[in-house]
Amino acid sequence: MDFYDLDLNDAVLDALDDMRFTETTPIQEHSIPPILAGRDLIGVAQTGTGKTAAYLLPILSMLSDGGYPDDVINCVIMSPTRELAQQIDQAMQGFSYYLTGISSVAVYGGNDGIRYEQEKRGFDSGASIIIATPGRLISHISLGNIDLSHVSFFILDEADRMLDMGFYDDIMQIERQLPRERQTIMFSATMPDRIVELAKNILHNPVQVRLAVSRPADGIHQSAIICHEAQKLKVIKALFQDIKPHRVIIFAGSKLKVKDLNITLVRAGVSVAAMHSDLSQAERDQVMYKFKSGQVAVLVATDIVARGIDIDDVQMVINFDVPRDAEDYVHRVGRTARAGAEGTALTLVSDKDYPDFRKIEKFLGSEIEKRPLPDGVGEPPKVGRQAERRSHRPRRGTDRRQRSRGRHSIDAKKTDGTTRSHRRPRGDRPKREGKKTDK
Repeated sequence: MDFYDLDLNDAVLDALDDMRFTETTPIQEHSIPPILAGRDLIGVAQTGTGKTAAYLLPILSMLSDGGYPDDVINCVIMSPTRELAQQIDQAMQGFSYYLTGISSVAVYGGNDGIRYEQEKRGFDSGASIIIATPGRLISHISLGNIDLSHVSFFILDEADRMLDMGFYDDIMQIERQLPRERQTIMFSATMPDRIVELAKNILHNPVQVRLAVSRPADGIHQSAIICHEAQKLKVIKALFQDIKPHRVIIFAGSKLKVKDLNITLVRAGVSVAAMHSDLSQAERDQVMYKFKSGQVAVLVATDIVARGIDIDDVQMVINFDVPRDAEDYVHRVGRTARAGAEGTALTLVSDKDYPDFRKIEKFLGSEIEKRPLPDGVGEPPKVGRQAERRSHRPRRGTDRRQRSRGRHSIDAKKTDGTTRSHRRPRGDRPKREGKKTDK
């Protein structure tokens, strides 16, 4: 669908023309009309599908058309991370280029007092749209710096991510500061039970737009290396000896592992930086700037970078740890091969990771190419069908034949080391009245 087929404000359409946006994505096509009609909405679609424009465009259009009070906060957009808040604010600047009287303030933690005062001045000057992380907005509310009594639009972006980070109570505290008569819009990459519960609490008769999680882009060459956990670092070092790394993201499962991996690669002479939640905002901004500008070749990160962060020209993604969820795998590898480009995704799979890796392959509907271990790394573990059979073995101490027949006898050890059965011999069992005895 063309954006001109939607009932958007002319000034918004002019900005889209300048940005050379013509065709809507599916989430935009199905979300913009009900939002323009004033309906609450819950949209489920993965990162990279155009969700930011799906709510910003109709809200900017409605604010520009008028009918909302001046010099007050009309819209609050919640974001799980500072980086995503900054990205939404950047998109806002582009979409609102030709609009007058509409301004935005990005509100997020990890800054010095100067930034905090700038945020307060933004509230006082009548910013129309606030883009905030929950903790920072709670801080301003508690100090009486912000008035949310005129908010007409309440938006939660990456709602599942916010709940994963423990922001449920903060979201509900913020929601209680808002007028009951408002339009609430929620976007999420997944739809777990907690999201369903949140939607019931804050949305009124919402329209549901749900797009299936797409498979990785065709331009991504996916492969995996089966290895022992202790071999993973050796694999990466060998890989970087064969090819000079450039714009590579390595995803690890914890910030502790990110820190350790970063230190080890620095000692190995790799141009690398780490991205995790323990960094201050200034440090995170500096890391992202160095990676985007090419000053750093490799970025080691937790899943904080997997969603909502737009990094162009990533050549390779390495999963140091297999993500537990198939959708997380799609988000991670989706950092490469963006906008029709090509890229590489490599996953290191230990025997412990193998069951989760098989779930990813089943989700994708095809096997991921298996690459051999580099020379000198050693022998790989035995996985595949053998590993799957091991995971389904009965627990120690049970008799497999009896278990398959529905019997539940358990042999207990005697004090002399032999075994006895808790089951009474057949001839000693009392007959139950009303029941047929064995023939």
